Amino acid sequence: MSNTASPTNAARAKASCSRCHRRKKRCDRELPACKNCRSARVKCSLIDDNSQTASYSVAYVRGLERRLQELRSNLVPEPQSSPPVEDCLIDTGNDQPYSDSAVADIMGPNPACEGQGPEDFLDPLPPKDLLIEPRLQESEVHIEPLAAEPSPTFDQELKSVSFSVAAERHLGSTSGLSFAKLTQMVLRRLTPDRADFVFDNPQRSFNSDQLFDFDSSLDFFNSHVFETLSESIPSHPTLFGDILLADTIEPTDAVSGLSLPTNEVYSKRLVDFYFAHSHTLYPILVKSDFMHTLQQVRDNPLDPAAQCPLALFRVWMVFAIGSTAYSSVTLMEESESRIYYSKALEYFERAMALGEMAALEVIMLQISYSFFNQLGPNTWFLVGMAARLAVGIGLHIESTYATWPINIQQHRKRIFFSIYMMDRVVSLALGRPFALHDDDIDVSPFTEASEDDIHADGIRSQSSLTPSIISVPLHILALRTIAGKIAKQVYSNRRALSLTVEEREEILHSLHKELIDWRRNMPFPLPDISDRVPHFSTNWYDFNYYTHVAMLYRPSPLFPVVDERKIKILEEASSMSLRQAFNMHQQQRLAYNWLNLLALFTSTLSLIYAITVQPTDLATALKETRAIDDLDLSIELFDTLAIKFLAAKKIRGMFAEVSRRYKDLRTSL
Repeated sequence: MSNTASPTNAARAKASCSRCHRRKKRCDRELPACKNCRSARVKCSLIDDNSQTASYSVAYVRGLERRLQELRSNLVPEPQSSPPVEDCLIDTGNDQPYSDSAVADIMGPNPACEGQGPEDFLDPLPPKDLLIEPRLQESEVHIEPLAAEPSPTFDQELKSVSFSVAAERHLGSTSGLSFAKLTQMVLRRLTPDRADFVFDNPQRSFNSDQLFDFDSSLDFFNSHVFETLSESIPSHPTLFGDILLADTIEPTDAVSGLSLPTNEVYSKRLVDFYFAHSHTLYPILVKSDFMHTLQQVRDNPLDPAAQCPLALFRVWMVFAIGSTAYSSVTLMEESESRIYYSKALEYFERAMALGEMAALEVIMLQISYSFFNQLGPNTWFLVGMAARLAVGIGLHIESTYATWPINIQQHRKRIFFSIYMMDRVVSLALGRPFALHDDDIDVSPFTEASEDDIHADGIRSQSSLTPSIISVPLHILALRTIAGKIAKQVYSNRRALSLTVEEREEILHSLHKELIDWRRNMPFPLPDISDRVPHFSTNWYDFNYYTHVAMLYRPSPLFPVVDERKIKILEEASSMSLRQAFNMHQQQRLAYNWLNLLALFTSTLSLIYAITVQPTDLATALKETRAIDDLDLSIELFDTLAIKFLAAKKIRGMFAEVSRRYKDLRTSL
């Protein structure tokens, strides 16, 4: 059996080897030695680098698990009683090693099961006890070659994407996992004998010449992809001296001596983009306080106020978030934001020790960063930590705010409801329970007022003709609240089975009406601060409206079987959501982050399901709708997403295969 790992499944180091770094050559970072060093027949520094870490694709890990199962079954082919102790090399005392049927039970749930418990998504686990037979001869062990990787399915890809960003195994109903399985089933209509729809290996579909080398591990923010763009992407070399940006995944000495950017125009752009983009989603900081701190750090870095760990952590995290948020829209080099993030971590522990509110701010800034870049801790855990810390402080109860000045009240309400919105976004994406429940919250949202109008003794009145920029996060908060209602009433309604059809229809109708009212009441005019901020465009509000309508009308625990009217609504909503996303893509306003990757994946599945499941003749339906055109828009979006997400390349190939089958059917009439 060959020991050569495929390029897709190879382990890759997080930074280039020393030889490639010195020679300014592109390093594939494959472990244990890169291709350049192997070709030159020289020793690669990656072999002896004990501090090196690597990333592995989900497929690679699952391949190892399958291989472990095969080796185990070959070593212990059938149950046997334990031999005498003196004859054993190792005897753990277990006389019932795993049989083939036991292994089959571990490998996965019964396909007929529709439950959403964590056990549905566990990968095979090694047995608790391992029995090694006595005097086992090497010649007796016959190792079969690893079976070919099975054809991908929509639910497998959804799990792969979600596990890569969330680490944990459980995906609930709102994540769309059951819906992905259902869509895979209805695709049988596209096969002549109604057999399972089988996708070709997508890796074979992308062998044409491309600008990027995608044969790397599943690293969602892989700077390796961007090394070929050095001619077209500004990397600000004067800012970092001779530090190679792509080699700063785990910087040490290079970062410890880093000072604030000397180019004030450039640093202002990062700060401005943070407050235009991230701050209008999650208003965590007080801008005037931050700008004062930044000026202090610049003008007098030795001043005790400028050396406060929280202040320095805040400054570097704003640079990091501003940089990665801008890169998510422009597809620029990511390594710069990683340097800023690593620099901020130097102050992490000391900042966390400055009290509960300081710790809460530190965690929330990390959450904001993790929405765009998975370099740091897991988003799911960070949101949970922030939520529990906020509840421990009492930020969910109105009475807690009574003793604070008005400006402190408003700031802390913004912090609390930012956590609320983060919790709704992440929990809905992964289909997991909320950390903050509406029934436990009795505090009113923050006021629609600019920071300059909020004082310790009151809030100055504003003109109704000039809405505050804070109206944007307030309106987004309203959307997150509706999304929480959809999750609770449609996907987690324990009374669903006891409700009449009319009662269930009323739930859908009322939630749909809330979404319509939300869209009609959007802030106007929208801020004209940056032409790259997605939520400063009406297309962003249309995109979110239609994705939530699609979530409402796709098959769910409330309506496991949907009628033709709901299918039509689902088709229109999913098509419109893809068109709005494509409009933002053309305007260079779409953020290419993992949240939008999941949203676009689910919207495309919704479109495929709604078209394929229609009771009319499928070929006729394809001629009468724009489904194929909209599916091709999705394919183009995933083409771009594949620049940052390896999983998007595979998903794109699967959608392209469905589109090809659709086109064959349409032309068959």
